[in-house]
Amino acid sequence: MKQPLTRPTESNASVGHHLVSNRLLASLQPRDRALLDSYLEAVTLYQGEVLFEPGDDVTRTYFPCASTMVSFVVVMQSGRAAEAATVGREGALGGIVSSGYKPAFTRAEVQIPGPALRIETSRLEEAKERSATLRDLFSRYADALLAQIIQSVACNALHSLEARCCRWLLTTQDRVNSAEIPLTQEALAEMLGVQRTTVTSVARALRARGLIRYARGQIVILDRARLEGAACECHSAVKQHFDRVLPEVKPQSILLAPDG
Repeated sequence: MKQPLTRPTESNASVGHHLVSNRLLASLQPRDRALLDSYLEAVTLYQGEVLFEPGDDVTRTYFPCASTMVSFVVVMQSGRAAEAATVGREGALGGIVSSGYKPAFTRAEVQIPGPALRIETSRLEEAKERSATLRDLFSRYADALLAQIIQSVACNALHSLEARCCRWLLTTQDRVNSAEIPLTQEALAEMLGVQRTTVTSVARALRARGLIRYARGQIVILDRARLEGAACECHSAVKQHFDRVLPEVKPQSILLAPDG
């Protein structure tokens, strides 16, 4: 297995700061979070970095923080790829439920770079064994993640590319907490499983209607309300299920460092 390119942040004193910018960890009571605190490591994830490939033993679990976002990508034998789900500051990826050997089914690829917290999956398993609350939280999060994947299957089969593109932009904006999304059209095309020229046509149509603006390496959402109107129901369906299954995982603003 090729080791991820993650690098520790300047100081692990930032672990406490990042704890509050991952919604899943921030929802924990102090007694449960204390089971993880000493094993968490603050790292920086880089765009395009692959955290694990299909078949790899997932020995580390990652908690994206702030605006960081990671995609689960399915790669076909032909080399073509499409996104199955995304994880941002609301969740985690790695050994969420299973114990023992945990072979990855998909590639985990960083789409939007930034900080994350990392823990050895074996340490997370030990903590879950000691806390029924932790076991329950991660099981419910796994349910919410599965709902996103199931909804994505139906969405890809039944909805237009424009509606799917709008859904993806809304979901990503929820995670980055900004109207500015640092993403190329090439990356968006790969995530949607279509050709770049096809995404370009859709992006031009959305721009002509005043919903978005784009430049090299960045998409800016100009009218959230109208973008929601152009999207399919899948964005709201997944969000509503998440809120029902994990009501304690409240939305949070991105917290910037004092010098940021």
